[in-house]
Amino acid sequence: MGEEISSNLAVIRNRVKQAAERAGRDPRSVQLLVVSKTWPADKVAVVADAGHTCFGENKVQEAEGKVPQLPQNLNWHLIGHLQRNKVRKALRHFNTIHSIDSLKLARHTSHVAMELGEKPKIYLQVNLAEEENKNGYVISELKRDINDLLALPSVSIVGLMCIPPAAESSEQMRPWFVKMRELRDELEDHTGAVFPGLSMGMSSDFEVAIEEGATIVRVGSAIFGTRNYL
Repeated sequence: MGEEISSNLAVIRNRVKQAAERAGRDPRSVQLLVVSKTWPADKVAVVADAGHTCFGENKVQEAEGKVPQLPQNLNWHLIGHLQRNKVRKALRHFNTIHSIDSLKLARHTSHVAMELGEKPKIYLQVNLAEEENKNGYVISELKRDINDLLALPSVSIVGLMCIPPAAESSEQMRPWFVKMRELRDELEDHTGAVFPGLSMGMSSDFEVAIEEGATIVRVGSAIFGTRNYL
């Protein structure tokens, strides 16, 4: 299975490069975040041994058992929902959090980060379609809170993250990625701040996301295979 994972990683790296070039972008402007959730450390090590250092996990508890088993030079991103009572543990393992979805959570994260002497990078999760079963800021609330978020002293807001509604084809996802990019541009115009990061696109649609401006794509199953959630 190790050879298959290595081969899949090479294929995905090439597809990321080609998608960026189609869009007239420098491939180095797109970061591949390998989503390692549910996969044991030995499988993740195959990707790390291939020189990849950027990984994403969904759950703090899973990361607590996995991160210490892997090389210390890896960069860990939390991409799943973050509960306030897990912030302190999260900041011990993750230098980037993609799922800040309220001012209350952002304030708490900044407070804990200050106590720990940390300054994590954070993405603000946006619920573009206002789906009831998904976490994330609705756009109106994000616009209301953005200046307060920017004023927090111990977090660095680097961009926006989204998980759009499911669709039958990657092309059907394109309007959501366009909307995300336009929201980012609007927030920059409104605040004068710069939000360089757009965390959007997964295994089934990352190429379209890159074409529409994604700077980090979250790819797991296309590298590791179908997950076992038992």
